[in-house]
Amino acid sequence: MRRAACLPLLPAGLLVGLLSLSAAPDHAAKKRPYGIDKRIPWTTSRVVGSPSPPAPYRVARAFPKLKITNPIGVAHQPGTDYLLLIHQATPWGGRGAIVRIKDDDRVEKAEPFLPVDGIAYGITFHPSYRTNGFLYVGCNGPFEGKKKTTRVLRHTIDRKPPHKIVPGSEKKIIEWDSDGHNGGDLAFGNDGMLYVSSGDGTSDSDTDLAGQDLSRLRAKVLRIDVDHPDRGRNYSVPKDNPFVGQKGVRPETWAYGFRNPWRLHIDRATGDLWVGQNGQDLWEQVYLIEKGANYGWSVVEGSHPFYPNRKAGPTPFSKPIAEHHHSEFRSLTGGVVYHGKKLPDLRGAYVYGDFSTGKIWGIRHKGGKPTWNQELVDTTLQITGFGIDSKGELLIADHGGGYYRLEVAPKPVNRPKFPTRLSETGLFTSVRDNKPQPALIPYSVNSPLWSDGAHKERFLALPGLSHLDMTPSRGWNFPDGTVLVKTFSLESEAGKPASRRRIETRLLTKQEGEWAGYSYRWDEAQTEAVLVEASGTDRRFTIKDAKAPGGKRQQTWHYPSRAECMVCHSRAANYVLGLCTAQMNKDHDYGGVVANQLATLEQLGIFTKALPKPAEKLPRLYDPDDERVDLDKRARSYLHANCSQCHVEAGGGNAMMQLEFTTPRDKMNVIGVRPLHDSFSVSGAKLIDPGHPERSVLCLRMAKRGPGQMPPLATSEVDRDAVQLFHDWIKQMKPVGR
Repeated sequence: MRRAACLPLLPAGLLVGLLSLSAAPDHAAKKRPYGIDKRIPWTTSRVVGSPSPPAPYRVARAFPKLKITNPIGVAHQPGTDYLLLIHQATPWGGRGAIVRIKDDDRVEKAEPFLPVDGIAYGITFHPSYRTNGFLYVGCNGPFEGKKKTTRVLRHTIDRKPPHKIVPGSEKKIIEWDSDGHNGGDLAFGNDGMLYVSSGDGTSDSDTDLAGQDLSRLRAKVLRIDVDHPDRGRNYSVPKDNPFVGQKGVRPETWAYGFRNPWRLHIDRATGDLWVGQNGQDLWEQVYLIEKGANYGWSVVEGSHPFYPNRKAGPTPFSKPIAEHHHSEFRSLTGGVVYHGKKLPDLRGAYVYGDFSTGKIWGIRHKGGKPTWNQELVDTTLQITGFGIDSKGELLIADHGGGYYRLEVAPKPVNRPKFPTRLSETGLFTSVRDNKPQPALIPYSVNSPLWSDGAHKERFLALPGLSHLDMTPSRGWNFPDGTVLVKTFSLESEAGKPASRRRIETRLLTKQEGEWAGYSYRWDEAQTEAVLVEASGTDRRFTIKDAKAPGGKRQQTWHYPSRAECMVCHSRAANYVLGLCTAQMNKDHDYGGVVANQLATLEQLGIFTKALPKPAEKLPRLYDPDDERVDLDKRARSYLHANCSQCHVEAGGGNAMMQLEFTTPRDKMNVIGVRPLHDSFSVSGAKLIDPGHPERSVLCLRMAKRGPGQMPPLATSEVDRDAVQLFHDWIKQMKPVGR
């Protein structure tokens, strides 16, 4: 086996500290306890700062003394200096709640305000709140022990201090069945009507076709009148709603064709209705909602085909005002239009962000056409919501446990020049000869990532004599100034290692607490590599190959954008992929001396603490090419290396599978599970159908390039050896029920 193609469901890692094609150690090499006897301090680094212009804004912690679990929303209580905060129930237990705090950065404790039976998504106040005290909450749960639904509930807040919820005042306004992609955000328009978002109600690819179905309340923006209810219910349908009187249409519908509208906002200055939506396979969307519009899900994803053969609704598709590819965003969080005083350049801009990447953007429009759309700052936050405080200023909810403000970033002083050539990085004594600085530590990994057949060399560069924290799982913790180096080479003649030519060197570096990735493209003379532009690029190589027609073939090599790098080097994976215990627990050939890497790093004093156990008792992955190892370990190791950075909790992969090597097999959610995405016209398809690789979508996606391929990023060549590995692995599985 040669190590070939793809991985299952979602981007394979793109960047640096990953894996290698490391072959077995040379038989002539000597086995020793340690591969390196003495550590040399690295003092030559010039990988400092960034080649991009400095971000115009930064985030700063609000309410730094306040401790809150999994915040997802915030709203100002009108006429007061109080804020209501939503915090979400944790997956491991505990209830969500709405709490109240004084809008003061000195606040230390939240006041219990309203317990939530389920998960609250949005809160809004009636336009006449100061007199009627009405608070509306959008939430989802199995209420009264029934199946999951999304509800809008009205509560009354006492008009007298201390303005508590009036016991027994809860009233259900509207409800619909929904088990995933729930929507549930809400806001009053300038017309006094209540607007409510609903998703397609599932956790998959709209399999019950709610997106284009006007007969249900799901996948909509609804518009209802809560001030003039009909007899027998607590709302009425405004007569000017776009589908009133049409047969087979829920008249509450204002717009339709939504997957998971995560945040709805109305601009008080203009009346504009904004929705941020979580996309699915490749695109995240921002919508400026128009009356009666169809936003296309699930026939399209944003402005791109998704299931083009599905039946569309009766009105043409409307496009998003902005959309972001998954190389840039992974889980878009809708925002608010800013009208405050502290950020004058953002007045009138809709500010939104992304849960997975932490990026915050702004957009303005004129007549529904964008006039400005720009990244404001790249953060480490898990952004779940935006809000406006009592002073009209912006607040950002971070699911990691706090609230933040956006502020103008100070202008940098004496900003260092980022190296645009590999020879300027301080990583090599000779780039021409591919000779790294002696302080750099070579390493390899147990289960290499598929990189279109490229050979890889890896090095770890730690500043000075600094240390790192070894973690039991996922990526290790590194100090600022760390640089991980990976050089890719392709054989210009297939099957001949001597014909390898360097094509790219990637750096993953940690600066001021944040990781960033950069690519350098090697020149034809193999004497220098030049920094690739931020957007990335492609290059075609001609490969001599006796198996190809005419003895030659073309191979496209993708140099990833800087945003693409961090798609796979994600927060969920702790940013660093190859430098983790299970990958690094192996023998490495240190130029004629073979030794265990963990033991070598320990004796060099790299770790802050001693190894918790001898290396042979610590977890490890397996080489998928090693036919001496059983199929299950080889296949699971491949999934871990290539897929688990996305297919893990909060990893950004929207299929609910767990592909880490340590996940119990019955918890992976892939064996006997029907696909959430395309089944490729295979009847009865499963992600993995035991005994039937031909009906297993995992194999089908690995074996193709183009629409539906996995991963969707970073590869143009099929890993044929891996396809065969997974074919054999699935073939020998016992069918479910036997």
